[in-house]
Amino acid sequence: MDVQRAKHILEMKDTVPVQLDGEQPVWIESVDVANGMATVQVGNNPLNTETVAVDRLKEPQQ
Repeated sequence: MDVQRAKHILEMKDTVPVQLDGEQPVWIESVDVANGMATVQVGNNPLNTETVAVDRLKEPQQ
């Protein structure tokens, strides 16, 4: 995923499925456009957050 797509998903009202490394479902909480990083919530636990490179995020194939 590129940084602009991650930012777009974050700003959308609809829920868009996103996966970390094509496996774990995550919620994008913030996007650092300048550094190409995103803070994501892993799974359903709001305390389980990670800052990862945006290129590790993928939208699952429909």
